[in-house]
Amino acid sequence: MNIPQTIVRAAGVILLVLGLLIWTGGFGGLVPIHMLVGFVLVLALWTLAYLAYRAGVGIGLVGLAVVLGLVLPILGLTQAQIAPGEDVHLVVRIVHLALGLAAIGVAEALDGATRRAANRAR
Repeated sequence: MNIPQTIVRAAGVILLVLGLLIWTGGFGGLVPIHMLVGFVLVLALWTLAYLAYRAGVGIGLVGLAVVLGLVLPILGLTQAQIAPGEDVHLVVRIVHLALGLAAIGVAEALDGATRRAANRAR
């Protein structure tokens, strides 16, 4: 396991816990920590994408990682302004959660694809 992948896994767990605490209410003060850890996850995801690209992994998976890394912080930073009514805002929160889980999954896929590419090169 490499360092960026370990960071994604650890940050992912932390983000899920913080996100659930924030979502259930009363823990709004944790939002800046959630944001910081989220940016760390995105940087680790982009590092994995770069390493995968260098190893010859397909551009589709690498591109997906780059796009998720752009969309997640934008959505996270603007979600309070998107559909502020509680019923509709729930959808925005669920989309943010789903994209976050997708980013973790893409990081796992990048790591596996990079390992396979490295093994083929040997």
